[in-house]
Amino acid sequence: MNKPVTEPVRASFTNLISLYYFATRPAFLSATLVACMLGLAGAAYSGVAIQPLTAVMTVLLALLVHAGVNVLNDYFDALNGTDASNFERLYPFTGGSRFIQNGVLTLTQTMYFGYLLLAAAMLGGLWLVFQVSDGLLLLGALGMFIGWAYSASPLRLNSRGLGELCVLLGFLGMVAGTDFVQRRSFSFESLIVGMPYALLVTNLLYINQFPDRKADASAGKHHLVVRLPLNLAVWLYLLLAVLALLWITAMVGIGHLPDLTLLSAQPLLLSVRAFWLLRQFAAEPEKLLPAIKLTLASMLSHALLLTLIMLWNTP
Repeated sequence: MNKPVTEPVRASFTNLISLYYFATRPAFLSATLVACMLGLAGAAYSGVAIQPLTAVMTVLLALLVHAGVNVLNDYFDALNGTDASNFERLYPFTGGSRFIQNGVLTLTQTMYFGYLLLAAAMLGGLWLVFQVSDGLLLLGALGMFIGWAYSASPLRLNSRGLGELCVLLGFLGMVAGTDFVQRRSFSFESLIVGMPYALLVTNLLYINQFPDRKADASAGKHHLVVRLPLNLAVWLYLLLAVLALLWITAMVGIGHLPDLTLLSAQPLLLSVRAFWLLRQFAAEPEKLLPAIKLTLASMLSHALLLTLIMLWNTP
């Protein structure tokens, strides 16, 4: 049996570097790292010569943005009270980082840290724009705005039922932005490569909202899991997984992706298993941890397989 993950307390951290590092929820940053890998692999598959310096900088800046968005999400969820009232959370996947609630960081420290991360990403992004193209400025600004507006007042897009769309566009934008830096122009090929992964990342956010449903509803955070009847909400999870499968099949069928790409669809069977568990236990959040882990495994396995397949087929 897996040992439960212990929530953070101030005494757990021996220095400020480790404290602030874990405040970013680094395990979730793997989603951004993999998105950048997909973008680089897609560019290489198209015959673009990868520039190591700009590739590394793209990954680092994307991670900074994601880290900043995670920290600010904790800040704004502390303001609206959802994390404090979340007694059905499945840490570390749902209910926030618990840094504010457990007294590791104050509200003010969290706010300043989140905006500092975004400011650092902006400065690095400007350097990257000068190296690549002005078009990157618009793409980067849109991505950062979506990440901020997801939870920040007054927009609070996730509370308005638009959070899933934000995640879909945000991660699709990460793949497209990484590809843009290498091509120095926009290509629809990056959307073809990134769409299934973006749908699967959206599914991870979506299933994570089921344990948070009651707390979010009481705090006025009305995302789709809150807005939809519970027996109907579970089917949206399956729809997103099916759309990812159909996209992969269609893109292979019309020749935009190599035939081997169908292998990257195999991990979606994990999403089917997760859906089955979600359908059984949607009203019993304490039993959803295996379904969340299956969703994460499906998402990452698909992306890693697709990355390897495209690199294998690089001209």
